[in-house]
This record gives sequence, C-alpha cells and structure tokens, in this order.
Amino acid sequence: MTKIGVLLPSRETAMTGRHDAPGLVEFARAAEDAGFDSVWVGDSPLARTRVEPLTVLGAVAASTSRVWLGTAAYTATLRHPLLGAHSAATVDQLSGGRLILGLGAGFPIPESEAEFDTVGAPFKQRVGRLDETVTLWRRSWSGDDRFDGRYWSFDDLSRTLPANDIAGPPLWLAGSDTPRVLQRVAALYDGWLPFLPDPVAYARAWDTIRGLTTRTITAGFYATINVNDNAAQARAELDGYVRQYYRRSLDEMSMIQAYFGGSAEQCADWLGRYLAAGATHVVLRIGSLDARHQLDAIADTLLPALSMPTP
Repeated sequence: MTKIGVLLPSRETAMTGRHDAPGLVEFARAAEDAGFDSVWVGDSPLARTRVEPLTVLGAVAASTSRVWLGTAAYTATLRHPLLGAHSAATVDQLSGGRLILGLGAGFPIPESEAEFDTVGAPFKQRVGRLDETVTLWRRSWSGDDRFDGRYWSFDDLSRTLPANDIAGPPLWLAGSDTPRVLQRVAALYDGWLPFLPDPVAYARAWDTIRGLTTRTITAGFYATINVNDNAAQARAELDGYVRQYYRRSLDEMSMIQAYFGGSAEQCADWLGRYLAAGATHVVLRIGSLDARHQLDAIADTLLPALSMPTP
C-alpha cells in the first residue's frame, strides 16, 4: 500500500517570524487523526533556521501512537556521530520503533557552507562523512565493540544506547538521481527520498537502483503541493511561498524540485505518475504559509485518492 506523509511546517513558522514548537506537535496529532501515515520535519540550525528535529519528534512520539516519524532531511554531519546516534536511538525508543531517518549531506550553497563552518564541521567532506556516519550508527546501535573508519575511530561502542531494536531505524538518503547518489543508495541506505520534478526521470533512477542491489529499499518521493480548485490561485500561492522560502520563482525552482498546484483530482493525477514510476512512500510539503488549512483540504480530498494499492 502507498504511504502518504506530511512535512511539519517548522521552517514555515520561522519564515513568518513565529517559531512554534508546541504548534508543530499539535499539527502532527492532527495529521495522524486525519489519516496520514507519517509526519516529517526538516533540519537547519542556522542556514534556514527551525526547531531541532529529533527533539520535536520526541515530543511527537509521546503525542501520537500510529504515524511514522521522519526527518526530511537530517544533516547528520553537523553533529558528532555518537551524539547523533544517541539522540536518534532515544526517539526510536520513545516511538516504539516508528522513526525513519531521512539524511542529507547539505546543499552546496553559501548558507549551508557557512552553517558547517560555524559549528566546526568540514563542508568539503560532508558526503563521505555522512556515509561513514550511517555505518557507524548501525554499529553503535548493534553494540559493536569498535569502529575504524576514515574520519572516526572508537575502541568501544558497547556502551552506546541501543535503538528500539538491534537494526536501528531505517536510514534513507535524501538525494538526486546522479549515478553516484544512486550507487550510494543501493550500497548503503534503506530508502531513497528525492524531489525529482520529472516522473520519467524518477522511474529511470528507481530502475537503476533496483538493478544495483537485491536489498529491500523503500522508494520515497518528496513533493511540494498546494490544493485549490482554482489552479491559478494554487500556483500563485505556491509561487509566493517559494519566493519567500528560496528567493527564487516557482518556475526556477520547478526545474530542480517537484511542485504542483491545482485541484485534488489534478494533484492526485500528477502524484499518481510517481506512484506508477515506483514510489511507495510520498512525503508532501504543503506549499502555503497556512499549512493547517491545507492539511484539512488534503486530508478530505487528496488523501483518499492517493491511498490506493501501489501499482
């Protein structure tokens, strides 16, 4: 069955000048009540400032009982890997094993590079460090005795905090469809979470991943939508949202990220192309500064159309 998740509007509250961590927990409860399968939260302490994701998900874990809790995406290499493993294991325990860690290396933009520099993390090594962090986390959660890597070495991991089970939470790579990214997904990760604007490119990339491994990997998809029976109004609200978020137009951002505005039927048809291409877990970012209102509209109209057996 297709799973449909929604991104908690943590960055959106920062965009409006109203940081509201308790409101995000309430939003997550509303999403669970509305029938969503998962709730997700982004990460950025400085570049696009918002609340700390694992802290928020710990509160969401205590306030929900069914939905999966995800990060989209968590920049793991901004933290010491053992501290990141410790925080993630805590949330995984609190949620009874409902955590999914969507991980990103960090965008190659000046704001992200400055964020890395401020916390003392080497930006140029971010990709290699992320992949090594994934291996280290799994060793940590399994209680392995030691770890020798390129960037970190530890003589004793036996005292680290275990996750809900020995395998730890699923680790997804939030990445594009470059050959290197697809190889990394196939070799190391439990899921793939791209925001490709073209479902044909998505299908081609997913076929590549499946051809590189026999491991079970979840085909995720991250999309930004605005549901409105008036397609022009939907596009206009999306454009305003994107301009405030990225300081670029919707047309510009649509070249690199997946966006759609229109009626529930039109959105379902557009998203259905990605489901046909292989996506099984869709994460929706609501392209509106009134995300709570959009949540109800999506739950009432779009969610039923998407909750169908995966092709």
